[in-house]
Amino acid sequence: MHKKKGSIYLVDSDSSALRGLTRLLRAGGYEVLAYTSSEELLKSFIADKNACLITDARTLSLSKNDLRAELSKKAVKLPVIFVSTDDNEKTRKKARTFNAAGFFRKPVDGPALLDAIAWALETAGQPNEH
Repeated sequence: MHKKKGSIYLVDSDSSALRGLTRLLRAGGYEVLAYTSSEELLKSFIADKNACLITDARTLSLSKNDLRAELSKKAVKLPVIFVSTDDNEKTRKKARTFNAAGFFRKPVDGPALLDAIAWALETAGQPNEH
């Protein structure tokens, strides 16, 4: 059995997108933990070593707090990659708020997403040079 490249927390309320992205990421050598909502993700244990969060921008709504604040409360620091059917200013602003490592419009370019994940995992924890 091959060693996994890392863990991906995948959040998307669209079940067909969740299945497709899960297959892509597993084929790319990643362990995938898939969730249909941010609330579901937050109920699970989240390890932030060699891990990345990929989320659909529409799935980020939490009833009381936003996902970023909740992850911060748990002291979880994950690189975040957004995927979305919406490429508009509101969605891009949401991605900037998370300091997203990537933003992809659905349907996602698989090889580009895998490259972005590899880059995000490689640079996680390094100081920003901005």
